[in-house]
Amino acid sequence: MKESNVLDLNSSYLYLLLAKDFAETCVVAELSGKIVGFVTGYHPPARPEVLFLWQIGILPSMQGCGLGKRLVTSFLHSPGAQGATLLETTVAPSNAASRALFLAIARQLGVECRISPCFSASQFPESGHEDEELYRIGPLP
Repeated sequence: MKESNVLDLNSSYLYLLLAKDFAETCVVAELSGKIVGFVTGYHPPARPEVLFLWQIGILPSMQGCGLGKRLVTSFLHSPGAQGATLLETTVAPSNAASRALFLAIARQLGVECRISPCFSASQFPESGHEDEELYRIGPLP
């Protein structure tokens, strides 16, 4: 969702693949027939107990009204989330909204949120990308 102004841009083909192959771990929010937010994720093949949230995108006009929390909650209750004991995602240190969102999700669930380094800026091929920290939330109830 280019309009979010914070997500790494990916091809429409990638989003079609996610919607096709990972539909059980993707959630879309619509308002008047227009997509206003989404969550995409998957189970890493070697770690089926983990539900990895790859991207969350919300239109700027819909930010700040609790939609992110509702999307993540729906993601955790999606058919593809069954059996998951950990929620993982990565967040750039400057992304205060996402940091606050995932800390709030952990508080809401009454579980720990452990933050550790994941990818360094030097691992990204394009210049200007920040480090990404891994957020591990769980154990999920």
